[in-house]
Amino acid sequence: MIRAAASATFLLAAATAGAQAPDPLDIRACKAIESDSQRLACYDSATHRDEMAPAATPSPATGQDMFGLETGDPQRSLLDSRWELAPESKLGTFNLRGYQPIYIMPLFATSDRNETPHSPNPNNTVTVGEPLDSIEAKFQLSFKTKVWQGVFGDHGDVWATYTQSSRWQLYNSDISRPFRETDYEPEVMLVFDTRYRAFGWDGRLLGIGVNHQSNGRSDPFSRSWNRVIANIGFEREGWSVMLRPWWRINESFDSDNNPDIEDYMGRGELQVLHIGDANEFGLLLRHSLRSGADSHGSARFTWSFPVAGNLRGYLEAFTGYGESLIDYNHRATYLGVGVSLLDWY
Repeated sequence: MIRAAASATFLLAAATAGAQAPDPLDIRACKAIESDSQRLACYDSATHRDEMAPAATPSPATGQDMFGLETGDPQRSLLDSRWELAPESKLGTFNLRGYQPIYIMPLFATSDRNETPHSPNPNNTVTVGEPLDSIEAKFQLSFKTKVWQGVFGDHGDVWATYTQSSRWQLYNSDISRPFRETDYEPEVMLVFDTRYRAFGWDGRLLGIGVNHQSNGRSDPFSRSWNRVIANIGFEREGWSVMLRPWWRINESFDSDNNPDIEDYMGRGELQVLHIGDANEFGLLLRHSLRSGADSHGSARFTWSFPVAGNLRGYLEAFTGYGESLIDYNHRATYLGVGVSLLDWY
Protein backbone atom coordinates (compact mmCIF):
# COMPACT_ATOMS: atom_id res chain seq x y z
CA MET A 1 0.00 0.00 0.00
CA ILE A 2 2.87 2.34 0.80
CA ARG A 3 4.36 1.65 -2.64
CA ALA A 4 1.01 2.46 -4.31
CA ALA A 5 0.66 5.73 -2.41
CA ALA A 6 4.17 6.77 -3.39
CA SER A 7 3.46 5.99 -7.02
CA ALA A 8 0.26 8.04 -6.94
CA THR A 9 2.09 10.97 -5.38
CA PHE A 10 4.79 10.80 -8.04
CA LEU A 11 2.25 10.73 -10.87
CA LEU A 12 0.35 13.71 -9.42
CA ALA A 13 3.53 15.77 -9.09
CA ALA A 14 4.57 14.91 -12.62
CA ALA A 15 1.18 15.88 -13.99
CA THR A 16 1.29 19.20 -12.14
CA ALA A 17 4.80 19.97 -13.34
CA GLY A 18 3.83 19.06 -16.87
CA ALA A 19 0.88 21.41 -16.75
CA GLN A 20 3.12 24.35 -15.73
CA ALA A 21 6.22 23.58 -17.79
CA PRO A 22 6.65 25.48 -21.08
CA ASP A 23 5.96 23.59 -24.26
CA PRO A 24 9.00 23.84 -26.61
CA LEU A 25 6.77 23.49 -29.67
CA ASP A 26 4.62 26.41 -28.54
CA ILE A 27 7.69 28.53 -27.89
CA ARG A 28 9.09 27.80 -31.37
CA ALA A 29 5.74 28.71 -32.88
CA CYS A 30 5.89 32.11 -31.20
CA LYS A 31 9.02 33.05 -33.16
CA ALA A 32 7.04 33.26 -36.39
CA ILE A 33 4.72 35.98 -35.10
CA GLU A 34 5.59 39.41 -36.55
CA SER A 35 3.71 41.63 -34.08
CA ASP A 36 5.80 42.42 -31.00
CA SER A 37 2.81 42.58 -28.66
CA GLN A 38 1.26 39.37 -30.01
CA ARG A 39 4.62 37.56 -29.89
CA LEU A 40 5.10 38.61 -26.25
CA ALA A 41 1.60 37.42 -25.42
CA CYS A 42 2.39 34.10 -27.09
CA TYR A 43 5.55 33.65 -24.99
CA ASP A 44 3.63 34.53 -21.81
CA SER A 45 0.96 31.98 -22.67
CA ALA A 46 3.46 29.25 -23.57
CA THR A 47 5.41 29.72 -20.34
CA HIS A 48 2.25 30.25 -18.26
CA ARG A 49 3.59 33.65 -17.16
CA ASP A 50 0.16 35.21 -17.66
CA GLU A 51 -1.19 32.87 -14.96
CA MET A 52 1.49 33.80 -12.43
CA ALA A 53 1.60 37.61 -12.77
CA PRO A 54 -1.00 39.33 -10.57
CA ALA A 55 -3.00 42.16 -12.03
CA ALA A 56 -1.48 45.55 -11.32
CA THR A 57 -3.53 47.71 -9.01
CA PRO A 58 -3.06 51.41 -8.45
CA SER A 59 -1.37 52.23 -5.18
CA PRO A 60 -3.47 54.16 -2.68
CA ALA A 61 -2.78 57.83 -2.13
CA THR A 62 -0.50 58.62 0.76
CA GLY A 63 0.44 61.82 2.50
CA GLN A 64 4.21 61.35 2.33
CA ASP A 65 4.69 64.06 -0.32
CA MET A 66 3.90 67.58 0.78
CA PHE A 67 0.42 68.39 -0.52
CA GLY A 68 0.55 65.25 -2.69
CA LEU A 69 -3.11 64.60 -1.89
CA GLU A 70 -4.47 67.75 -3.52
CA THR A 71 -6.26 66.51 -6.63
CA GLY A 72 -9.27 68.76 -7.01
CA ASP A 73 -11.56 67.69 -9.86
CA PRO A 74 -14.55 69.86 -10.82
CA GLN A 75 -16.40 66.70 -11.92
CA ARG A 76 -16.38 65.29 -8.38
CA SER A 77 -17.05 66.76 -4.95
CA LEU A 78 -14.69 69.69 -4.43
CA LEU A 79 -15.33 69.89 -0.69
CA ASP A 80 -14.83 66.15 -0.30
CA SER A 81 -11.51 66.34 -2.17
CA ARG A 82 -10.12 68.71 0.47
CA TRP A 83 -11.95 67.66 3.63
CA GLU A 84 -12.22 63.86 3.23
CA LEU A 85 -15.94 63.91 3.97
CA ALA A 86 -17.16 60.60 2.52
CA PRO A 87 -16.17 57.34 4.28
CA GLU A 88 -14.28 56.15 1.19
CA SER A 89 -12.30 59.43 1.11
CA LYS A 90 -10.85 59.12 4.61
CA LEU A 91 -7.04 59.10 4.60
CA GLY A 92 -6.31 58.92 8.30
CA THR A 93 -4.61 61.46 10.53
CA PHE A 94 -1.55 63.72 10.29
CA ASN A 95 -1.34 64.01 6.51
CA LEU A 96 -0.15 67.48 5.52
CA ARG A 97 -2.83 69.06 3.34
CA GLY A 98 -3.50 72.42 1.79
CA TYR A 99 -5.97 74.81 3.37
CA GLN A 100 -6.04 78.29 1.87
CA PRO A 101 -4.05 79.16 -1.28
CA ILE A 102 -0.26 79.36 -1.17
CA TYR A 103 1.07 82.16 -3.37
CA ILE A 104 3.81 84.72 -3.90
CA MET A 105 3.01 88.18 -5.29
CA PRO A 106 6.12 90.28 -6.00
CA LEU A 107 3.82 93.18 -6.86
CA PHE A 108 1.06 94.20 -4.43
CA ALA A 109 0.04 97.83 -4.89
CA THR A 110 -2.36 100.00 -2.90
CA SER A 111 -4.21 103.24 -3.49
CA ASP A 112 -3.93 104.44 0.11
CA ARG A 113 -1.06 103.67 2.48
CA ASN A 114 -1.79 103.36 6.21
CA GLU A 115 1.26 105.02 7.77
CA THR A 116 -0.38 105.86 11.12
CA PRO A 117 -2.62 102.93 12.18
CA HIS A 118 -5.11 103.78 14.90
CA SER A 119 -7.64 102.17 17.23
CA PRO A 120 -10.21 103.33 19.82
CA ASN A 121 -7.76 102.02 22.40
CA PRO A 122 -5.20 104.84 22.81
CA ASN A 123 -2.48 102.29 23.52
CA ASN A 124 -2.86 101.08 19.95
CA THR A 125 -2.69 104.38 18.09
CA VAL A 126 0.47 105.24 16.16
CA THR A 127 1.36 108.93 16.34
CA VAL A 128 4.59 108.91 14.31
CA GLY A 129 4.44 106.75 11.22
CA GLU A 130 7.00 105.38 8.78
CA PRO A 131 7.19 106.38 5.11
CA LEU A 132 5.73 103.39 3.27
CA ASP A 133 5.91 102.54 -0.42
CA SER A 134 2.69 102.03 -2.35
CA ILE A 135 4.09 98.86 -3.93
CA GLU A 136 5.22 95.94 -1.80
CA ALA A 137 5.34 92.13 -1.97
CA LYS A 138 2.86 89.74 -0.40
CA PHE A 139 2.93 85.99 0.17
CA GLN A 140 0.87 83.42 2.02
CA LEU A 141 1.47 79.97 3.52
CA SER A 142 -1.41 77.76 4.62
CA PHE A 143 -1.89 74.12 5.53
CA LYS A 144 -4.00 71.79 7.66
CA THR A 145 -3.88 68.29 9.09
CA LYS A 146 -6.48 65.97 10.54
CA VAL A 147 -5.68 65.21 14.18
CA TRP A 148 -8.69 63.03 15.05
CA GLN A 149 -10.76 60.96 12.65
CA GLY A 150 -14.17 59.66 13.68
CA VAL A 151 -14.91 61.62 16.85
CA PHE A 152 -18.43 60.18 17.07
CA GLY A 153 -18.04 56.69 15.67
CA ASP A 154 -17.71 57.19 11.91
CA HIS A 155 -18.74 60.85 12.07
CA GLY A 156 -16.84 64.06 12.72
CA ASP A 157 -13.17 64.85 12.15
CA VAL A 158 -11.00 67.36 14.01
CA TRP A 159 -8.70 69.46 11.82
CA ALA A 160 -5.91 71.82 12.88
CA THR A 161 -5.10 74.61 10.39
CA TYR A 162 -2.50 77.35 10.13
CA THR A 163 -2.34 80.34 7.78
CA GLN A 164 0.31 83.05 7.64
CA SER A 165 0.30 86.05 5.29
CA SER A 166 3.02 88.70 5.04
CA ARG A 167 3.26 92.16 3.46
CA TRP A 168 6.86 93.03 2.73
CA GLN A 169 8.17 96.49 1.83
CA LEU A 170 10.61 94.80 -0.50
CA TYR A 171 11.37 97.86 -2.61
CA ASN A 172 11.60 100.38 0.25
CA SER A 173 15.37 100.67 0.77
CA ASP A 174 14.96 103.93 2.71
CA ILE A 175 13.69 102.04 5.78
CA SER A 176 15.68 98.82 5.19
CA ARG A 177 12.91 96.83 3.44
CA PRO A 178 10.93 95.74 6.54
CA PHE A 179 8.02 93.33 6.78
CA ARG A 180 5.19 95.81 7.25
CA GLU A 181 2.66 93.27 8.53
CA THR A 182 2.49 89.51 9.11
CA ASP A 183 -0.75 87.93 10.30
CA TYR A 184 -0.76 84.53 12.02
CA GLU A 185 -3.96 82.48 12.09
CA PRO A 186 -4.19 79.05 13.75
CA GLU A 187 -7.59 77.35 13.94
CA VAL A 188 -9.06 74.08 15.24
CA MET A 189 -12.35 72.88 13.80
CA LEU A 190 -14.73 69.93 14.01
CA VAL A 191 -16.05 69.01 10.55
CA PHE A 192 -19.01 66.81 9.59
CA ASP A 193 -20.14 65.35 6.27
CA THR A 194 -23.70 66.40 5.40
CA ARG A 195 -26.02 65.21 2.62
CA TYR A 196 -28.97 67.44 1.70
CA ARG A 197 -30.21 69.63 -1.16
CA ALA A 198 -31.06 73.33 -0.92
CA PHE A 199 -32.00 75.52 -3.90
CA GLY A 200 -30.16 73.27 -6.35
CA TRP A 201 -27.00 73.03 -4.24
CA ASP A 202 -25.62 70.05 -2.33
CA GLY A 203 -25.06 70.72 1.35
CA ARG A 204 -21.82 68.81 2.00
CA LEU A 205 -20.06 70.28 5.03
CA LEU A 206 -20.91 71.53 8.50
CA GLY A 207 -18.23 72.61 10.95
CA ILE A 208 -17.51 74.61 14.07
CA GLY A 209 -14.11 75.93 15.11
CA VAL A 210 -12.09 78.25 17.32
CA ASN A 211 -9.85 80.76 15.53
CA HIS A 212 -7.05 83.04 16.77
CA GLN A 213 -5.61 85.75 14.55
CA SER A 214 -2.87 88.19 15.53
CA ASN A 215 0.07 90.06 14.07
CA GLY A 216 2.44 89.18 16.91
CA ARG A 217 3.55 92.76 17.51
CA SER A 218 3.80 94.95 20.58
CA ASP A 219 1.78 98.12 21.20
CA PRO A 220 0.90 100.36 19.51
CA PHE A 221 1.00 98.05 16.46
CA SER A 222 -0.49 95.00 18.18
CA ARG A 223 -3.75 93.67 16.69
CA SER A 224 -5.57 90.42 17.54
CA TRP A 225 -8.93 88.75 18.05
CA ASN A 226 -10.40 85.34 18.88
CA ARG A 227 -13.52 83.91 17.27
CA VAL A 228 -15.85 80.94 17.23
CA ILE A 229 -16.57 80.27 13.55
CA ALA A 230 -19.27 78.14 11.95
CA ASN A 231 -18.65 76.61 8.51
CA ILE A 232 -21.52 75.69 6.17
CA GLY A 233 -20.43 74.33 2.79
CA PHE A 234 -22.42 73.89 -0.43
CA GLU A 235 -21.38 72.78 -3.90
CA ARG A 236 -22.40 71.72 -7.35
CA GLU A 237 -20.35 70.80 -10.41
CA GLY A 238 -17.38 73.16 -10.62
CA TRP A 239 -18.63 75.41 -7.80
CA SER A 240 -18.32 75.63 -4.03
CA VAL A 241 -19.84 78.08 -1.56
CA MET A 242 -18.76 78.45 2.06
CA LEU A 243 -20.74 80.53 4.55
CA ARG A 244 -18.77 81.41 7.71
CA PRO A 245 -20.56 83.43 10.41
CA TRP A 246 -18.53 84.08 13.55
CA TRP A 247 -18.85 85.30 17.11
CA ARG A 248 -16.00 87.20 18.69
CA ILE A 249 -14.73 86.15 22.12
CA ASN A 250 -14.83 89.46 23.98
CA GLU A 251 -11.91 91.01 25.86
CA SER A 252 -11.74 93.82 28.39
CA PHE A 253 -11.32 97.26 26.83
CA ASP A 254 -7.91 97.80 28.42
CA SER A 255 -6.49 94.65 26.82
CA ASP A 256 -8.44 94.88 23.54
CA ASN A 257 -6.17 96.13 20.75
CA ASN A 258 -9.11 96.65 18.40
CA PRO A 259 -12.47 96.85 20.22
CA ASP A 260 -14.43 97.78 17.08
CA ILE A 261 -12.88 95.21 14.73
CA GLU A 262 -16.23 93.46 14.05
CA ASP A 263 -17.65 96.70 12.64
CA TYR A 264 -14.92 96.72 9.98
CA MET A 265 -13.67 93.18 9.32
CA GLY A 266 -17.18 91.85 9.72
CA ARG A 267 -19.25 89.29 11.56
CA GLY A 268 -19.16 86.75 8.78
CA GLU A 269 -18.02 86.02 5.26
CA LEU A 270 -19.29 84.37 2.10
CA GLN A 271 -16.82 82.64 -0.21
CA VAL A 272 -17.68 81.54 -3.75
CA LEU A 273 -15.19 79.49 -5.82
CA HIS A 274 -15.47 78.33 -9.42
CA ILE A 275 -13.21 75.96 -11.37
CA GLY A 276 -13.42 75.82 -15.15
CA ASP A 277 -11.02 75.30 -18.07
CA ALA A 278 -8.01 75.06 -15.70
CA ASN A 279 -8.86 78.45 -14.16
CA GLU A 280 -9.94 79.02 -10.57
CA PHE A 281 -11.94 82.11 -9.66
CA GLY A 282 -12.69 83.18 -6.10
CA LEU A 283 -14.82 85.88 -4.49
CA LEU A 284 -14.74 86.58 -0.74
CA LEU A 285 -17.28 89.00 0.75
CA ARG A 286 -17.26 90.25 4.35
CA HIS A 287 -19.63 92.61 6.14
CA SER A 288 -20.28 93.99 9.61
CA LEU A 289 -24.00 93.10 9.35
CA ARG A 290 -24.78 96.52 10.75
CA SER A 291 -26.32 99.62 9.20
CA GLY A 292 -25.50 103.30 9.28
CA ALA A 293 -22.09 104.39 10.51
CA ASP A 294 -21.16 100.81 11.46
CA SER A 295 -21.82 99.40 7.99
CA HIS A 296 -18.44 98.33 6.60
CA GLY A 297 -17.11 95.43 4.61
CA SER A 298 -14.76 94.23 1.92
CA ALA A 299 -14.54 92.23 -1.30
CA ARG A 300 -11.60 90.14 -2.49
CA PHE A 301 -11.42 88.68 -6.02
CA THR A 302 -8.78 86.08 -6.94
CA TRP A 303 -7.90 84.38 -10.21
CA SER A 304 -5.49 81.46 -10.60
CA PHE A 305 -4.62 80.56 -14.19
CA PRO A 306 -2.20 78.28 -16.08
CA VAL A 307 1.00 79.80 -17.44
CA ALA A 308 3.33 76.96 -18.48
CA GLY A 309 3.40 73.37 -17.26
CA ASN A 310 2.70 73.34 -13.54
CA LEU A 311 3.37 77.08 -13.23
CA ARG A 312 0.22 79.04 -12.44
CA GLY A 313 -0.31 82.78 -12.29
CA TYR A 314 -2.18 84.49 -9.48
CA LEU A 315 -4.12 87.76 -9.54
CA GLU A 316 -5.77 89.39 -6.52
CA ALA A 317 -7.93 92.50 -6.22
CA PHE A 318 -9.17 93.81 -2.86
CA THR A 319 -11.29 96.76 -1.87
CA GLY A 320 -12.70 97.75 1.50
CA TYR A 321 -11.61 97.44 5.13
CA GLY A 322 -9.27 94.94 6.75
CA GLU A 323 -6.89 93.73 4.05
CA SER A 324 -4.68 92.90 7.04
CA LEU A 325 -5.09 93.17 10.81
CA ILE A 326 -3.11 96.39 11.11
CA ASP A 327 -5.45 97.86 8.46
CA TYR A 328 -8.65 96.51 10.03
CA ASN A 329 -10.30 99.96 10.11
CA HIS A 330 -8.45 101.42 7.12
CA ARG A 331 -10.14 101.51 3.72
CA ALA A 332 -8.02 100.90 0.65
CA THR A 333 -7.91 99.17 -2.72
CA TYR A 334 -5.14 96.70 -3.56
CA LEU A 335 -4.10 94.96 -6.76
CA GLY A 336 -1.51 92.17 -6.81
CA VAL A 337 -0.01 89.75 -9.31
CA GLY A 338 2.28 86.75 -8.85
CA VAL A 339 2.37 82.96 -8.94
CA SER A 340 0.19 80.37 -7.22
CA LEU A 341 1.86 77.34 -5.65
CA LEU A 342 -1.35 75.74 -4.37
CA ASP A 343 -4.97 76.66 -5.12
CA TRP A 344 -8.11 76.07 -3.10
CA TYR A 345 -8.87 72.95 -5.18
